[in-house]
Amino acid sequence: MKMITAIIRPEKLDDVKAALFAAEVEGLTITRVSGHGGEKTVLESYRGHPLVYEFHDKVRLDIGVSEPFVDVTIEAIVKAGKTGEVGDGKIFVFPIEKVVRIRTGELDRDAVTPVHVLQKK
Repeated sequence: MKMITAIIRPEKLDDVKAALFAAEVEGLTITRVSGHGGEKTVLESYRGHPLVYEFHDKVRLDIGVSEPFVDVTIEAIVKAGKTGEVGDGKIFVFPIEKVVRIRTGELDRDAVTPVHVLQKK
């Protein structure tokens, strides 16, 4: 199991969500964030100290997936989130040690599998 964290442009959120849902990746958390990466830096000086004046609005997606969905998820985000310009974002993939679905107590892979898939079993 992996936790995929993607930082994307806010204007690409609808496209990325549609791509994820089309790839049957349904469980995600969306957070509005600010940050600075490779975009052009606006520097100012305050009392003789340089500081970054502007952070950029971004969207953070946190998606817990089982192994078969890792590459599918990454591909969907890249295809739908890419503009080709600096500032398109990043994707980070982390191992997950344990997952528990609070409602049912299901563990690990069963806990990250969408409920409608489990009902078909």
